[in-house]
Amino acid sequence: MAVIEPTPVFKENLALMTANGITIDGIARIELRDASGAVVATIENAPGKQGSLAVYHYLKQAFGTLDAKAAEHGLAVFAEHTADARNRTGAHPNVDRLLAVVAGGSALTIDEIAA
Repeated sequence: MAVIEPTPVFKENLALMTANGITIDGIARIELRDASGAVVATIENAPGKQGSLAVYHYLKQAFGTLDAKAAEHGLAVFAEHTADARNRTGAHPNVDRLLAVVAGGSALTIDEIAA
């Protein structure tokens, strides 16, 4: 799986992921787990969440786990949403999670649950 070169526009990055074969078809949700295996967050395949689901699915394919390197790349993929999240904590929880990992938070496991 090739790592994309993110643009400054989230919608363009979604198109790049699609062009590289990243699709969320068949995924019901993603569960993020901490080191003990506990689910700390869920991203459903639902309207308003599908962009985040696609990014986290892509990060799993490209990096295997959500560590600081993957989270930093994810912030670049979220593009303009990353800047907004930095200015409005809580407005983009799936971006906030990446910011927390980059800031020294624990790595997370990304589990995909089939539809």
